[in-house]
Amino acid sequence: MHKISVKLATYFFVVVLIMELVLMFYLHQNMLNDQVRNELDRLMETGQKHRDVLEGHYSDTTLEHITLMEQGSQRAVVILNEQRELIVASSTNKEIEQVVQQPFEVNRDKFIQSNWQNSPYIVSVHAFHSKEEAGYVLMFQKTVELRQMSSEMNYHFILSGIISGFVLLIAYVLLSRFLTKPLIQMKKATESLSRGHLYVQFPKKSNDELGELAIAIEKLAQDLRYVKEGRNEFLAAIAHELSTPLTYLNGYATVLQRPTLSNEERMNYLAIIAEESVKMKSLVQHLLDAAKLDDYQFPIIKQEVEVAQFLEQRMHVVALAFAEKNIAFSYTCDANIRINADPLRLEQILLNLLENARHYSNQGAKVTLTVLQQKHHVAFIVEDTGIGIDRQHINFIFDKLYRVEKSRARSHGGMGLGLAIVKQLVEAHGGKIEVTSTLGKGSTFTVLL
Repeated sequence: MHKISVKLATYFFVVVLIMELVLMFYLHQNMLNDQVRNELDRLMETGQKHRDVLEGHYSDTTLEHITLMEQGSQRAVVILNEQRELIVASSTNKEIEQVVQQPFEVNRDKFIQSNWQNSPYIVSVHAFHSKEEAGYVLMFQKTVELRQMSSEMNYHFILSGIISGFVLLIAYVLLSRFLTKPLIQMKKATESLSRGHLYVQFPKKSNDELGELAIAIEKLAQDLRYVKEGRNEFLAAIAHELSTPLTYLNGYATVLQRPTLSNEERMNYLAIIAEESVKMKSLVQHLLDAAKLDDYQFPIIKQEVEVAQFLEQRMHVVALAFAEKNIAFSYTCDANIRINADPLRLEQILLNLLENARHYSNQGAKVTLTVLQQKHHVAFIVEDTGIGIDRQHINFIFDKLYRVEKSRARSHGGMGLGLAIVKQLVEAHGGKIEVTSTLGKGSTFTVLL
């Protein structure tokens, strides 16, 4: 039984069948006991009536009437005197005689034989006392009908059990297939995913846990497609980004081998090689950061940072980069702002945001960094007048490998790692990052720590 449909059908069938057998046994026993109890009560009531009649009107006529009432039925009556001698009987046979001859003690009413399953009669004894006579009324009820009724009930219960079990089997097989059909589809879908076929869609999803699971598998397939596409773009971007500086390095290294070069030309080519080496180092650092982003390996060591002094020590390097691209850069910071943060990671956050602003701003644009002390946070606001971000991309710019500009152009073809790293570092500090942007007018990134 390796199929889940077979397992479900078997488990359900066995559990419900056991419950059904227990209930049927309970009902059978109760119904049978009720019938036997009714017969016993009826026999006791009849004997009591005969006893009452004899006590009130004892006579030969009364005795004759009592025997006539019980002749030809499933019951028999035997009346004995106080010495256990026979007075009258509606019928007699060997079994009745054996019961009559047995000793018994009774004050008023009593069953002296009630085992209907193994005895031919149920027997009750009723003592009577009249002016004329005292003695006992013995009532005999044949048990053959009770045994026959028990056999018929057994037959009907067994037949109904077999029929209901068969119906249950069919119902649960159909039900298990109905339940497992979507599970089988999901199994095939996951097998398809494992083989690399990432386009999975279920034709019909129920409004229950199975439907939620189907939606989750479709979402997983979509995420895997996104990761695969992002990986391909990432590898293509790496290949492109590495190929250019490597081409420069190889080309200018070959040129440097020419003996006819002047010192001025040689130094110029060496500067180009150094510049491309820095670009390659930056690219490798981004790749290392991407690996840390996957493994959540950004250690945060917080300490008290005086923000104004912190910015003064670092922003002059940033200002040179903006000046090279003819972009106006300025920063302002309220005095005496202190924050509990990791200085290295804070620098990484700000440099990534400023580099992103510089990267997506054209000549003549403006970039500002403003630090404000708010009620419960310190706000770092990076605002630019660059190319801006389309509204449809706003929700995805912090995803790793997501790039608004899909081209491989070196002007705007970044690798899609900077903002993802920023978001990870901000959240590692327990803060949050927000962005507003207008296409063609610029963007504003706000970090709250």
